[in-house]
Amino acid sequence: MELLPTIWFVAIAVLWTGYLFLEGFDLGVGMLMKLFARNNTDRRVLLNTIGPVWDGNEVWLLTAAGATFAAFPLWYASLFSALYLPLLAVLAALIFRAVAFEYRGKVDSERWRNRWDWAIAIGSFVAAFGIGAALALTTTGLPLNANGDREGGPMSWFSGYALLGGFGVVAFALVHALAFLALKTDGDVRHRARRWFVRLVPAAVLPMFGWMVSVQFLSGKPWTWALVAAAVVAVVLAWTLARAGSEGRAFGALGAFIVFATGSIFGAAFPVVIPSTIDPAFNLTISNASSSDYTLGLMSIVAAVGLPLVIAYQAWTYWVFRRRVSAAHIPEAHGFLPAIAAKVLVSKDGGAPTKTTQPGD
Repeated sequence: MELLPTIWFVAIAVLWTGYLFLEGFDLGVGMLMKLFARNNTDRRVLLNTIGPVWDGNEVWLLTAAGATFAAFPLWYASLFSALYLPLLAVLAALIFRAVAFEYRGKVDSERWRNRWDWAIAIGSFVAAFGIGAALALTTTGLPLNANGDREGGPMSWFSGYALLGGFGVVAFALVHALAFLALKTDGDVRHRARRWFVRLVPAAVLPMFGWMVSVQFLSGKPWTWALVAAAVVAVVLAWTLARAGSEGRAFGALGAFIVFATGSIFGAAFPVVIPSTIDPAFNLTISNASSSDYTLGLMSIVAAVGLPLVIAYQAWTYWVFRRRVSAAHIPEAHGFLPAIAAKVLVSKDGGAPTKTTQPGD
């Protein structure tokens, strides 16, 4: 087995694991804007927990996709062309979600905020479902021919595995977000998040377990089955710790669950990067889908320098914003005057500008 393609397969699996861990609670908090928060103050608390980190978390998605494009161009081409429609929906969802973060507090109107809250919630759901479906299909199979092209119509990718992976990531993101809110907030939001987590986590992880076990039956190995068992232990530990009120350890245990889960899934699929459901002879593997050794070697040098810096910077960001957020930290809506309007008023009246009633959020 080639060394460099194997290293980059592992690297891409690690990048997807990092994305699901970090963006998991991020997307989950977005969905909880409509499922969990009771009022605007609760929603502002939720937004403030992820406000400093959500855009940094999305870097892991870009890095995973970029690494796939550079290290395994045939994997990237076949996956992104076969899943053109769902991945386009993911892109649109992430755009609307990002815009909603910036725009929801620009007008003092419940109707205005409600529309953007729905954009955040729906965008988070679509992104989580689409990514989960794509990862499930890259590990269970797509109808690829000998050229790596998709056979069938634009919906030929749709299958039970796509639903399993999509709902698996959505459900995980929701409970991961509850664990994160129990860790990152205080007051009523914190206590309700912990109660919801204890109630929901046993059922919420079932789709992810279904995905794990399905891949194991397709191409599992003894050590990947061991990772499935470790994932079970991690979930039980997370539930037990949450009941005991140990929120930080419960969040860490659930994070260990997703590490073991993705490890078992990608480990079972290796060395195949996309199985063909038409003929196993058409499978894309790390051998026939990878770039040249020169390209992979150059990428390894760049990654060895850049990746530790990115991880260190993101870790520092989380450390700076490590303190809990509560309703007491959310200020009342206050007036402000845009700089351009202030200049206009000063030039007309020759005095100090008056405040508008538009609130900042």
